[in-house]
Amino acid sequence: MTPTDLTSVATSGDWLPVLFMGLMGFAMLAYVLLDGYDLGVGMWMARASAAERDTMVASIGPFWDANETWLVLGVGLLLIAFPKAHGVVLGALYLPVSLMLLGLTLRGVAFDFRVKARDEHQLLWNRVFIAGSALASLAQGWMLGRYVTGFAEGLWPWLFAGLIALSLVAAYLLLGAGWLIIKTEGALQRRAVQWAKAVWPAVVVGIGLISVATPWVSETVRSRWFALPDFIALLPIPLVTLGALVAVRSSLNSKLVVDRFSALPFGGTVVVFLMAGVGLAYSLFPYVVMDRMTVWQAASSRESLWVILAGTALTVPAILGYTVFAYRVFRGKATALSYG
Repeated sequence: MTPTDLTSVATSGDWLPVLFMGLMGFAMLAYVLLDGYDLGVGMWMARASAAERDTMVASIGPFWDANETWLVLGVGLLLIAFPKAHGVVLGALYLPVSLMLLGLTLRGVAFDFRVKARDEHQLLWNRVFIAGSALASLAQGWMLGRYVTGFAEGLWPWLFAGLIALSLVAAYLLLGAGWLIIKTEGALQRRAVQWAKAVWPAVVVGIGLISVATPWVSETVRSRWFALPDFIALLPIPLVTLGALVAVRSSLNSKLVVDRFSALPFGGTVVVFLMAGVGLAYSLFPYVVMDRMTVWQAASSRESLWVILAGTALTVPAILGYTVFAYRVFRGKATALSYG
């Protein structure tokens, strides 16, 4: 389908597939941001003491399970709004999807069992929680890398997927450390600042390598990024990303990061993720499967999409409302861990 054909289809009023692509992208970005920080916190537990681990779990306890609702929404929209793409995507990603679900399941089991286990067994469940967090994070990064390349085979696409997997783990760690700076106090908060400083260079290097590698492994992305005037229009994305990364590092170097500026490292990292999401959306659209299937080719019938839209109009505001309510109720510093 040529660009002229795409323009003709889009202007003909067939905008529902584009709307659902946007909703699916929003759901997945919300998941990455919300579950990303608690995956990061889970991985940082490997560096914490027993008492600190309890506080870290308490900081994510009211949120982590509900955060995964956005993943269910995103995959659900892919299944019902783009059924042709659903089979291709999940078929190509069957193993990493299974590993991600295994990691998330391990986290859920460990979260409930760690506090109820005897002292000699609690360390085991802590390690299960850490391992589940790392496994889910790596699997998500690998899936993203494979998706961006359109599931291409060969050494370079596989290395690219590995690069994104490691980079996403580093980004989750930075996000998790930023969350701990907001939600904790005292020695743990100061340790979170040091953790953020330690992982910040890896995030910067990862973003730089991905920026270089992405146009290398995808001719479609290369033609979009470097064609004029698109190149000029895209410049704000790397500039804002760079500014956000500098702001994160500057805030970490400030003594006020444990007080007035405690939200800046987390907020700056969120901006980096948002810019990555915008860049990814621009690079992929109008494809649901890169270079193989557009949103219009993969979408359900228009009649089905109208029915799905009615359900989505009820579901998305409900999830948004609950999310805002939960974060409002449990705002402030994390208190002592309690399983009432």
